Amino acid sequence: MDVVFNHTGEGNEMGPTLSFRGVDNAVFYMLAPKGEFYNYSGCGNTFNCNHPIVRRFIVECLRYWVIEMHIDGFRFDLATILTRSSSLWDKANVFGHTEGLEGDLLTTGSPLAEPPLIDMISNDPVLCDVKLIAEPWDCGGLSQVGKFPHWGLWSEWNGKFRDTVRQFIKGTDGVVGDFANCLCGSPQIYQDGGRKPWHSVNFTTAHDGFSLADLVSYNKKHNTANGEGNRDGEDHNNSWNCGEEGELVSLHVHDLRQRQMRNLLLALFVSQGIPMMTMGDEYAHTKGGNNNTYCHDNYINYFRWDKKETDINGFYRFSRLLLNFRRECDSLGMEDFLTSDRLSWHGECPNMPDWSETSRFVAFTLIDSRYKELYVAFNASHLAKIVSLPLRQGHKWQPLIDTSKCSPYDFLAMDILDKDVAVAQYAHFLKSNIYPMSDYSSIVLHLVPQ
Repeated sequence: MDVVFNHTGEGNEMGPTLSFRGVDNAVFYMLAPKGEFYNYSGCGNTFNCNHPIVRRFIVECLRYWVIEMHIDGFRFDLATILTRSSSLWDKANVFGHTEGLEGDLLTTGSPLAEPPLIDMISNDPVLCDVKLIAEPWDCGGLSQVGKFPHWGLWSEWNGKFRDTVRQFIKGTDGVVGDFANCLCGSPQIYQDGGRKPWHSVNFTTAHDGFSLADLVSYNKKHNTANGEGNRDGEDHNNSWNCGEEGELVSLHVHDLRQRQMRNLLLALFVSQGIPMMTMGDEYAHTKGGNNNTYCHDNYINYFRWDKKETDINGFYRFSRLLLNFRRECDSLGMEDFLTSDRLSWHGECPNMPDWSETSRFVAFTLIDSRYKELYVAFNASHLAKIVSLPLRQGHKWQPLIDTSKCSPYDFLAMDILDKDVAVAQYAHFLKSNIYPMSDYSSIVLHLVPQ
């Protein structure tokens, strides 16, 4: 359940009295000395989460939803606000005494290393057993990706994953190492703090921002329908329209977009951590380039069942098969971070990864009980490549996924009547232990007995 405990709909100090302003303005909101509202939420006001009364209210709300409504977890919107100090913060409000606490006053909104609210939630006998997911940033510039106070329980929306995967897949230089780190569950962010891959909620799109289809169709936001003169919404989206803006494009651009959507989805589902997919992305829902659609109760946000059923480009089929593939693989979604016993990195040649600033190619092999071993490669270059594959005695590589192929041959599953014929088309390459990769494409191969 998505919960927003960072602001109410009353706007700033000039707004109407609709909610907690009429109960106790100074208790429920972060106020400056002259009564102005701090605006860490971007909505005009900020809920005073770590005030004793406010945090008790929040905890009681959460407990009610779990006990009475059987909610099994929460995603906290702009969760860093839950870690900020309350108005006129001092520890006496927490511990009930002042001994040894001289000089403890903090500026309103300062981030706390051990926020009382997060402490209360994490140690509550009811709430400690549900899923707790933080959006670890806010509109005041505070980002706590990998640093959110977690008590060993809290997972995070991994914004670093989103930004890095978007950049690499569209061919940005200088991010190949970060991309590989994302594929491993972001150990550089989470491992030192004693956390696990499942603490990272990986995503490339969310309800805020571009949909997956729009991410490969628009360089700029198109939010005029929101009534704010296109001023609202994020300006920095790491998107790429593949050469032409909008939906009506040439066949070449259309085909490239189909590859890029598959590349982004494959990167998400072969990465360690918890994958999060936005509703509608499974059939390539478009919002017409609008990246801030909270205010629309219309076709922009409606789930298009007709688009899903027709599946003209086969993207829903690809999404469904990819999800099932991840479920089948014990090597994806590991409890602990991968080691060299199971994972090997490759470049265009086996065991020779290229981590240079200009590299746009990443490949790895992964031991798996279901598929014996997987070979996964991403070519984010505008140039095609001939890839040399690792030799495996008594076995050969067989293609499973190739995002450069048209549906249904992008995923060689059992629903293809002529699957054996399709696989045979690769035989002359695989006998030489090589595989041709198109520009902006990704592949998954698996071992079979020779």
